[in-house]
Amino acid sequence: MSLPCKPAEGPMRRHDLIFVRPESWRTALVARSDLAADPLVALWVENGWPLIGRRATPCERHGVALGLPLPPFAGKRRLSFLMQIEDVRAIAPPPSLEAAARMAPPAWRPTLERLDELASLHAVDARVFGSLAWRMLTGLDYLTDRSDLDLLLRIGRGTDVAGLVAGIAEIEALAPMRLDGELVRDDGAAVNWRELHAGADQVLVKTIGDVTLLDTTLFLAGEMRS
Repeated sequence: MSLPCKPAEGPMRRHDLIFVRPESWRTALVARSDLAADPLVALWVENGWPLIGRRATPCERHGVALGLPLPPFAGKRRLSFLMQIEDVRAIAPPPSLEAAARMAPPAWRPTLERLDELASLHAVDARVFGSLAWRMLTGLDYLTDRSDLDLLLRIGRGTDVAGLVAGIAEIEALAPMRLDGELVRDDGAAVNWRELHAGADQVLVKTIGDVTLLDTTLFLAGEMRS
């Protein structure tokens, strides 16, 4: 399944869906003898499926760091690629929670509906990544009995964060799956919702370029340095 996407411009964020050019993908696989013969990987881009933006390692200073998590039946391997900006055809955000609910197992749907209502109440954009998102994007069987629901909730300066994470915890208490995920600021800085719900004085802040331990008050104020 393809999503509406935009030309490749501006900074990429963690969990962004990155659509690469088929010719660039074929070239990349030539140098990957471990993958070139894998029909699922070889046809990934031809099928119109994206990769995902990730944080680069210290050795990946020049290029666009991308990831490809394969489904359980293909070994659940997490493949890493380093490509160039000219190889990127388009970028899209992760699937919306509302759209993903239509592809969710029936037992999950009441939980997703409650989460969507919570997101609307707090006026936050709710999206999904992880197994459910990949099932929606590819139609492949990514979900297992142990799968989590991975959430991205985009918060603003005026968001009632305490109320939002308390609501997530209440919903999880009745959910058939574990709720994982992050609250993401407008600048892409993200924190796991559980850390905020626990009332930690400091939280682990993740961006496309770094991981930083930061005072919670500074994260909520939009800062990145103490």
